[in-house]
Amino acid sequence: MALRDGDGEPMTGTDPTGDPATAARRLARRAITATLATVAADGAPFASLVLVACDHDGTPILMLSDLAAHGRNIAGDDRVSLLFDGTRGHADPLTGPRVSVSGRIAPSADARHRARFLARHPGAAIYADFTDFKVYRVTVASAHAVAGFGRIDAIAGADYIVAGPLAIDEDAWRDRLAGDPAAALLARAAAAASPPVTLVGVDADGCDLRAGDRLVRLDIAQTARDDAALAAALAAPPLDRER
Repeated sequence: MALRDGDGEPMTGTDPTGDPATAARRLARRAITATLATVAADGAPFASLVLVACDHDGTPILMLSDLAAHGRNIAGDDRVSLLFDGTRGHADPLTGPRVSVSGRIAPSADARHRARFLARHPGAAIYADFTDFKVYRVTVASAHAVAGFGRIDAIAGADYIVAGPLAIDEDAWRDRLAGDPAAALLARAAAAASPPVTLVGVDADGCDLRAGDRLVRLDIAQTARDDAALAAALAAPPLDRER
């Protein structure tokens, strides 16, 4: 198990699974922001900074305005790419990890997607109900992962996304851990982060916690496809801790 800041802090260890697709997906899960590339009406590329969350299976989730330049671009062309940057803290950023995820974007009416995004970015609640804002999901076609010089992997979308079905009951996890500082998950997080620590969300690769104004990512050793597997992974001895 690894504990990491959720703000693009560099991945200094190796992913315990040894799988490039899993490592790339977990890097994306730690990111709070990403660079969104869209196609303008004249065919020119356009890049913008956006807040990002990920679904249980790793599917990127965004909340965008129809009035923004990227919103207008998406209305005309649904092809997008997201760059997740994990190079922060590296003296030479080009030696750090990053992943570009490409696919097609579409609005999502799934209430869980909206809830996951707002749990990760509570400040977005200020504008979430504005009529021009929508929640979107990106259907991943491929990913391009760079772990440093000469360490490059082309990843198919089917390998990047966790294969379903997934049976993870996020509300049950919140109920189980709410107000219980002695719970194993929160106790481990509190040992490496300033309390109070609260659960933001769980997924197939671990969970997000909030420590004050910091988002902290807790990765598990093996991908979990249901609550029982997730509980077992969280109960296992930690592999390492990275702040």
